[in-house]
Amino acid sequence: MSTTTPPTEHTAGHTAGHTDGHTAGHTDAHTAPTTEPTVRRAPQGTAAALPSLARVAWARTVLELRQFFRERDAVVFIFAYPLIMLAIFATVFGQGGATVGPEPGIPFAQYFLPGMVATGVMLSSFQNLALSIAVERDEGGLKRLRGTPMPPAAYFLGKIGSVLLTSAIQMVLLIGLGSLAFGIDLPTTADKWLTFAWVFVLGTAAGAVCGVAFSSVPRSGRSASAVVTPIVLVLQFISGVFFIFNDLPTWMQRVAEIFPLKWLAQGMRSVFLPEEAEAFEVSGSWQHEATAAVLVAYLVVGLVLGVRTFRWQRRDDG
Repeated sequence: MSTTTPPTEHTAGHTAGHTDGHTAGHTDAHTAPTTEPTVRRAPQGTAAALPSLARVAWARTVLELRQFFRERDAVVFIFAYPLIMLAIFATVFGQGGATVGPEPGIPFAQYFLPGMVATGVMLSSFQNLALSIAVERDEGGLKRLRGTPMPPAAYFLGKIGSVLLTSAIQMVLLIGLGSLAFGIDLPTTADKWLTFAWVFVLGTAAGAVCGVAFSSVPRSGRSASAVVTPIVLVLQFISGVFFIFNDLPTWMQRVAEIFPLKWLAQGMRSVFLPEEAEAFEVSGSWQHEATAAVLVAYLVVGLVLGVRTFRWQRRDDG
């Protein structure tokens, strides 16, 4: 026979336990110290501080460099092209100790180096940005970036920063090859290297902003190379890069004077050629003032056109 607990006893026990537990818990909550961590709240009406423009721009520069070096075909072309052309022209045209200008003359490799330095700057700045930005726009990367809190200025500063660094690396490779492989004499005075610095910085900056502005010209990323590359090649032929500038037809010299590559190459000749080579120039002078004025003008014009014409999305996106 089974034994059953009387209902009255169960109800009483349940009521007593519930009452005692509730009372004890309520009492303990008021008497026992709390163990929850203290949460510090920002003052009402304030927001978390955003990174500075300089910090974001540097982060973009590092990111741009990583992306650039991942594109191996572009790296090989931009870095190797001036080196290969320097080696070919110095070897072919420098046979038998060929020189440029009146006796004793300038070794051809020495004369050719400044033009290839100018070409390297143009490839790393103008061509590199005109092509890469057009592709980024076509693939939708710029449109996605525009939808982030990143300031637009940080994107452009990152592009220019990466161009300056890659161009500097290219200059080291070119000058090192010329000095070690072809015995080219490097400048020995501070004035020459100071001239190299301002011509390099102005030329790279002008090429970069013009590349940003020109990136809106191609209708798509796939057509960008067909639009940009021929322009770069033609400018090299008429600007005294592949040939002695004095030997070019007068009309071609006048056309070349419109574009910055001619002035960039002339500024570099003033650095790497001896002082007597100044008389070989068409004007009989290095024209440093004109070189600076033209490069600054292209820098300003490139900025204005870039601001007015830059597109964050494809043409067919509206």
